[in-house]
This record gives sequence, structure tokens and C-alpha cells, in this order.
Amino acid sequence: MALYEHVFLARQDLAQAQVDALAENATKIVEELGGKIVKTETWGLRGLAYRIAKNRKAHYVLLEIDGPSAAIVELERQISLNEDVIRYMTVRVDEHEAGPSAMMRRNERDRGGRGERGEGRERGDRGDRGDRGPRRERDDRPRDDRDAA
Repeated sequence: MALYEHVFLARQDLAQAQVDALAENATKIVEELGGKIVKTETWGLRGLAYRIAKNRKAHYVLLEIDGPSAAIVELERQISLNEDVIRYMTVRVDEHEAGPSAMMRRNERDRGGRGERGEGRERGDRGDRGDRGPRRERDDRPRDDRDAA
């Protein structure tokens, strides 16, 4: 059987339980047609690059699937009919990633990189920047008059 990664975006006004129910429904569709879900990751409510159907945010869910193409076709058909899903994409892959996906690793790195008070990354020692030198006098005359003088 082939390996697939399926990501869908659910509307921002859904509760997390409803998003989990969508993932369970997708799992059921795949398993009924002879496939299996290897891993399910919920990436949470994230901002969109542009507004989609009046949504500025969406719940992201990743499903790693091992199954026949017929299961994927049916999954995409069912997902496209669901009004709660605003976008989806399925990609065939050679192998699934071991461990967490790149998005989950990124979330862990972002949380771990904060200071004690959650200020973000330190800028480090900037060293002695030296004197900026004397300030120029400002000439308030219009630019055309400066050229003539």
C-alpha cells in the first residue's frame, strides 16, 4: 500500500472536540476501505496567510496514512463535502517521518527558546558602538533654493 500525508484546515469557530471528531471521521473512512492511520497530529489553531471564507485562523490536523488510493479518493470526497473543512491537501510520500513532524518540532523549539520571563531570544552583547560623530545642521530652506546657493 502507498503512504500519504493528509492535512486539513478546519474552521476557526469549531471547538477542539469537533476538530477531533473530524479526524476520527477521516480515520474511520480510511480504515473502512482497508487503510490505516499511522499517526495523527493536531497542530492547533494557527493564523492563515490570507483570509479563506471569512476565516483568519484555522485548526490544522495532519494524518499520516498507509492505504490504497481508493481510500484517499473517498477521504477527499467526504472532506470536500464537509462545510467545517476549509482546505485540505493530500501528498504521496516515500516514507513517513519518524518522531514528530516539522511543525511539532518547531512548536517545541519556540516554547523552549524563551527566557525566564518569556521575553524571547537574547540579543547578546552588542559591544561598544562608538560615537556617532557630529550632527549635521539642518537646513530648512526648500531644496530648490539650496541648489541655487
